[in-house]
Amino acid sequence: MAEALWRNAPAGPRSLQSGSRSALEGPSWRRHQRGAGQEVGARQPGAGRGGRGVWILGGLGDSGLLGSRRATRVSAETMAKEEGTSVEPRQRKKQRTSGSQETKAEKIRRTPAPERAPKYVSFQRFAKIVIGCLAAVISGMMHVFYLSAYHERKFWFSNRQELEREITFQGDSAIYYSYYKDMLKAPSFERGVYELTHNNKTISLKTINAMQQMSLYPELIASVLYQATGSNEVIEPVYFYIGIVFGLQGMYVTALFVTSWLMSGTWLAGMLTVAWFLINRVDTTRIEYSIPLRENWALPYFACQVAALTGYLKRNLNTYAERFCYLLLSTSTYTFMMVWEYSHYVLFLQAVSLLLLDIFSVEQSDKVYEVYKVYIFSLFLGYLLQFENPALLVSPLLSLVGAFMLVKCLQLNGKKGTFVAKVIKVFEFYLLCTLPVTLNLIVKMFVPHKENEHVLKFLEVKFGLNMTKNFTLNWLLCQESLQAPSQDFFFRLTQSSLLPFYVLVLIICLLSMTQVFFRRMSGKSKKETVTLEDGRIGERPEIIYHVIHTLLLGSLAMLMEGLKFIWTPYVCMLAAFGVCSPELWMTLLKWLRLRTVHPMLLALILSMAVPTIIGLSLWKEFFPRLITELTELQEFYDPDTVELMTWIKRQAPVAAVFAGSPQLMGVIKLCTGWTVTSLPLYSDDDLLQRNENIYQIYSKRSAEDIYKILTSYKANYLIVEDAICNELGTTRGCRVKDLLDIANGHVVFEEGDKLTYSKYGRFCHEVKINYSPYVNYFTRVYWNRSYFVYKVNTVISFQS
Repeated sequence: MAEALWRNAPAGPRSLQSGSRSALEGPSWRRHQRGAGQEVGARQPGAGRGGRGVWILGGLGDSGLLGSRRATRVSAETMAKEEGTSVEPRQRKKQRTSGSQETKAEKIRRTPAPERAPKYVSFQRFAKIVIGCLAAVISGMMHVFYLSAYHERKFWFSNRQELEREITFQGDSAIYYSYYKDMLKAPSFERGVYELTHNNKTISLKTINAMQQMSLYPELIASVLYQATGSNEVIEPVYFYIGIVFGLQGMYVTALFVTSWLMSGTWLAGMLTVAWFLINRVDTTRIEYSIPLRENWALPYFACQVAALTGYLKRNLNTYAERFCYLLLSTSTYTFMMVWEYSHYVLFLQAVSLLLLDIFSVEQSDKVYEVYKVYIFSLFLGYLLQFENPALLVSPLLSLVGAFMLVKCLQLNGKKGTFVAKVIKVFEFYLLCTLPVTLNLIVKMFVPHKENEHVLKFLEVKFGLNMTKNFTLNWLLCQESLQAPSQDFFFRLTQSSLLPFYVLVLIICLLSMTQVFFRRMSGKSKKETVTLEDGRIGERPEIIYHVIHTLLLGSLAMLMEGLKFIWTPYVCMLAAFGVCSPELWMTLLKWLRLRTVHPMLLALILSMAVPTIIGLSLWKEFFPRLITELTELQEFYDPDTVELMTWIKRQAPVAAVFAGSPQLMGVIKLCTGWTVTSLPLYSDDDLLQRNENIYQIYSKRSAEDIYKILTSYKANYLIVEDAICNELGTTRGCRVKDLLDIANGHVVFEEGDKLTYSKYGRFCHEVKINYSPYVNYFTRVYWNRSYFVYKVNTVISFQS
């Protein structure tokens, strides 16, 4: 800029312009430079941007030599009104004879470096957003089409009768869909809701609030939409129901796409997230096996909540974007809590992650406080709309949020960096660790609750804190979803290259977070805005949150395989973000200190080249497999179950009550509508006790004992499943009959050998032989290869 002013100086003798600089560079010039105030071209302490002390030199003689120097000190008040750099010696020749020349010089000094036109930048940003949104929506739609085609190929759904379609819903999925059917059959909406909240036709001798106990809001809303939109004239109820669930899965994939895009800044990360999610769908979703599961309804809303939270935690967010993210966060949090009874446990882990973020990143404290207010609002509104569900009041989420807000109210201020401030921080951390437990114990003293007590007992046994012979707890421990993940799980993730890149990204983020933490501990100031050149990905609050959250979810997934369906999608998202993020590669390259290639250029190249190579390799290896799955015809046919349901609908009285395994009872409730003695639900202690009692038909108990159990529940028919009675089992000690023998004390351990002893044979075997006293209590009325149906006699001839 000084050179430009020199060139624009008034015309004069050539000798004057060439010799002026050398004349200034004499001892007098150096003496002025060494002055206390650094008067020539030096910034004065305390002066503003324009407050520089400058010598204005003038009065050039006609001979071309430097004439008498007239040095005038410009006041600070005058210089504060001017902006620009210090005046070079060449600039001193300029004569301020014209106001227009001064204005021109000011404009030159204030002119920024050449940049792209604002319109071009806005158009580029707009085009990037539009293309990314289209890619996200198309990815979700393609996932929906894939699920629909795969479901049709697997079950031949369109070619089956209604009974055969309903049999594909197994276990607790059958129960949820049965209530959807009941709502459609109800004469009015009000009557349907009343029957759900005062249900006495599902379980014998028990009136339940199914809306509260089973979180049936999805079925309620689906039935209302089906009738309100006039879909009953266009599509069958089962297709409408399945279509909604598949649509939510498309929203799930889209939310994962957007989250990875927000974190990395490129929608290429979203594409890679979707690819990994689809390839590892055995470990990311259970939609293929059981459509109406609560998690298939809930996790899409949780993914939307995580996407909104990611955007909300970002720095430099404009007001409108922040409000939109907060609104989406509030809506999705409440919806997630309403459709899944275990949602508050998942949100508890998220709340712990945000608490650690608040400790690690102080500037996010206000946003964490706002998110905690969303938790409070969702909990209390859910408590009211779930008919005063006490499980929400005694949840650890409410205790943690209450303790956090109480600490915020009692927060003391101390000067940053002082010993007192550090003591206050330690005291606050101590309160945050102890207050949640205290509040939870106090609430449990005043709120009557029975829900989820078995969860605590299960965790005690799971972690080896207690030993038990209880059938229910041991049966839960033997469930595959509650055991540690197998080696095949890690092998599948490694084969798709997901696990190696996830570990790499996680290590880089953790090291960067550690580096930032020690920088702050040493007292170094934090930059307001972190640029790509800084290579500090560990300073971004949304990255800190996601790293902590994925570590918590991963730790639990290593203990219980069922949680992998929450953790693995997170792994897909985080790994895709990392390999597509130039900032992450820049962080790594800054540590390596490369000199041959510019780190920023190499980071940009790696952020595009690495995901491209991964995508091409995945396309080459896994795309043919996906096409084969869609073209391969599979067959799901269970004629024995179809025959059993047909017999019940034709031969059994309408008021009959059936007893058997909980999984089969769920199918009977869906396909026939008859009353049953138990259901495959594990959130109610009374139902769990019923399940254990009914399972005694596979134990070594007398006919009289079994008869007394069945009549206590007013059962008219007993169904014995050959698959359970003659179960071989792959896991030793986890068969139903083995667990019953342990619970009943029919197993004796002597010198390392396990011996069974009972004076009665196994009931499910003995009752098939048709001899006394079994024939006195039970009469066989139907059988096929898989099922044996016995009528419970009302008139008994007791004889030995």
